[in-house]
Amino acid sequence: MQLSRRVNRLLVLIGLVVLAVVIVRKIVPSATPEVNQQEAEMGQTMTPNHPGSPSSSTNPLLQEVGEPEGILTHVGDTDRPRANATLLSLVRNSELRGIVRTMRDVERTFNSKFNYPWTFFNDVPFTEEFKQKTQAMTKAPCRYELIPKEHWETPAWINKDLVGVSSEILEEDDIMYAKQQSYHQMCRWNSGMFYKHPALKDVRWYWRIEPNTRYYCSIDYDVFRYMEDNDKTYGYVINIYDAPQSIRTLWPTTMEFVAQHPEYVHANNAIQWLTDNDVRPNHNVIANGYSTCHFWSNFEIGDMDFFRSDAYDKYFEYLDHAGGFFYERWGDAPVHSIGLGLFLDKSKIHWFKDIGYLHMPYYNCPASKKCSGCRAGRFTDAGYLNRENCIDNFFKYVHAD
Repeated sequence: MQLSRRVNRLLVLIGLVVLAVVIVRKIVPSATPEVNQQEAEMGQTMTPNHPGSPSSSTNPLLQEVGEPEGILTHVGDTDRPRANATLLSLVRNSELRGIVRTMRDVERTFNSKFNYPWTFFNDVPFTEEFKQKTQAMTKAPCRYELIPKEHWETPAWINKDLVGVSSEILEEDDIMYAKQQSYHQMCRWNSGMFYKHPALKDVRWYWRIEPNTRYYCSIDYDVFRYMEDNDKTYGYVINIYDAPQSIRTLWPTTMEFVAQHPEYVHANNAIQWLTDNDVRPNHNVIANGYSTCHFWSNFEIGDMDFFRSDAYDKYFEYLDHAGGFFYERWGDAPVHSIGLGLFLDKSKIHWFKDIGYLHMPYYNCPASKKCSGCRAGRFTDAGYLNRENCIDNFFKYVHAD
């Protein structure tokens, strides 16, 4: 009986998604995957207001960027203990070359000075070649962890027939990885499973590192100690919009959870940032109330105690049972961002503007003598993508720290 009710609920959900697609496409023509011609032309001819545009006079990355204000721990500050932290990477054996390249950057710019351990995760065992070549990149200890099947495999409550129907809708909307099951599994794991892994149960802080990302600036202070000593919970570098067609029911499902648990919403939240509809109103329409602006989570420095909290963990469990990680393409970036924006004091979120970073096709490039190979103010080399930068919204509704 319980299973029957769940299947009926999922069928209704898929029906609503299909109906929403039809209605939105009739009401908002530019909501279809094709770029509205007028909007595209405006993006090429108008000067963007966000700091991603090199021509923006207000771009803080074009001004001299130094280390953040507050308590800092530098190399040689032996009276200050290291944080309980790890460099964390979910990576395949086939991505060995990419992670080695990124490790070289991270060790050169930061970790050779502070020697934090690396923790690698995979849903299959790591090869000896992977272990040998990654350990050779660092003097810090490396741990190679296998993800438990119950943390990675598609949950039993997910209806495979509904996944097939919904993936067709996603593919029609040109959503990347629509039919790639492992991508949906990865999004789910990064959203709410990583901090439950036994290897991390006694670890508080993590810095997420992805293969084929680049780091351009020398970091001479301990970023983990900075977070802990200055009462920060989450650090980011890039703030962009998501594809609204991939998360049509994420915000309505979130509001269902909030209606049941209003006690979890922090008084000093960032809901205005989450629900802005001034800059990209079509995104708000398609995503049913969510701006889709989010922290690009391929770089994040975070406190796992927040994700382990009742507020976030119960929120993830609610989302997980709603099925959107598989019926749609709910990513860990919007899920983390919504959780942080609702359940955390927004003053505890920090922009690491001094960290030069690239995850194709987006950059964070500060004007700093500590950086090389990264042009100050650069956001992307593809001009039409400048409009995807929504960090101005975060500055407007939250803060520019």
